[in-house]
Amino acid sequence: MTIPNARRTPTRRLFLVVAVSLIVGFLLPIVLALWPAAGGGESRMTGAALLGWGIGWALLAALSVRFTDQPQRWALVPAGALGVTGIALVTFAPGPSVMDLLAWVWPVPVLVLAVWLILRVRREVPGRSRWLLYPVVGVLALLAVGGAVETVAEATDGSRSASGSQLVDVGGHKLFIACSGTGSPTVVLEGGLGQGSDYFALIAPAVATTTRVCAYDRAGHGRSEAATGPQDGPAIARDLHALLVASGNHGPYILAGHSAGGAYVPFFAAAYPTEVAGVVLLDAMSPHATAVRSAGQSSENPMSTLAGALPGLARVGVARLLASVASNDLPADVSARRRAFEATPRAASSFGEEFLQLDGILDAAGALPNLGDRPLVVVTAMAGASNGWPDQQDRLATLSTNVSHRVFEDITHDGLIETVTGARAASDAIVAAVMSVRAGTKLDGSTASQ
Repeated sequence: MTIPNARRTPTRRLFLVVAVSLIVGFLLPIVLALWPAAGGGESRMTGAALLGWGIGWALLAALSVRFTDQPQRWALVPAGALGVTGIALVTFAPGPSVMDLLAWVWPVPVLVLAVWLILRVRREVPGRSRWLLYPVVGVLALLAVGGAVETVAEATDGSRSASGSQLVDVGGHKLFIACSGTGSPTVVLEGGLGQGSDYFALIAPAVATTTRVCAYDRAGHGRSEAATGPQDGPAIARDLHALLVASGNHGPYILAGHSAGGAYVPFFAAAYPTEVAGVVLLDAMSPHATAVRSAGQSSENPMSTLAGALPGLARVGVARLLASVASNDLPADVSARRRAFEATPRAASSFGEEFLQLDGILDAAGALPNLGDRPLVVVTAMAGASNGWPDQQDRLATLSTNVSHRVFEDITHDGLIETVTGARAASDAIVAAVMSVRAGTKLDGSTASQ
């Protein structure tokens, strides 16, 4: 009768050892990512995570030897594999091109490791303890499969390519631009955070029936090549102006910016004031916005950590999964192309970098001169708006003495460009600015709720 009791204590101890090791293996990658690897980009963030997981497995081996009579020395294998790989990534910090090459390699050994772990756990770990380890090994296998599927999907997806006539050299890199319609002034559409030309697939054709309209992808986004330097407000304005001139689309321009795209518009208007005839702000971020103030730009900030982790998550298929559940009224081919763009580590990296710069861009935009008496149409989407958003929109309406403010109670921020109803409201606002410029008449100056 004493034998079962004698065996129960070591088994219970092993269960606690496994639980503690898993908790450490879960928390340590977060700690390493938040501190020493924070702001280090995809390779260092991924390396920190692997190192943390490796330490968790090493702890399982060490504690089981020290505190139980059921040593789990096999755990040193995943500890060594993950730990050494993590140290290499943190130390050498390979760039995106190397990480892209490694994406063709790592899923196979990781899947082999997961299968080996399942066999070892079944053989070496008794009772309830193995059921703590099975989900962890399952996640490892899912990461391997997800990484392989994502790599193949990116390589075989032809929807992200751009024809040569749509890529224009602006000095060191090429940007994608798509224009349609005829007439003056030329409307230039500026997308929001991480948004490219495809987001205006409903708006551009509607505006093209009235005048010339162009949508483009900022450097590093969509079909455009990445720039070598930082993409702050002045750099984006210079790129856009060079793109418009090189593609044969001359002013005067009406700039229409959605969301964070509205923060870039003032830089272009300030740099090329004689070429900007009017502005349309589509539920645009205000220079006085507080949404990103708490995020800051410190590499030790959690938002910096999130930005660095995004490419790694995209590399195992998380971004593709999230993009696949998004709904909108965009044409099917455009939605498919947009999902293909947003699923890539490149898109995730560009989004993160742009987000981290947004705070400084908003600050700088707030110091730029107003539009004077040039036509300004402010469009506000109220459905789902946060507290303080209406006040910020009202302040945007003070940037010109020639203004019209249109408020839509039943349209959301994203719906303003992604739904038929929202796109119609946005297009009507842009056309109103075009007509004001053409006729040389003032806007109505009112705030109208619809």
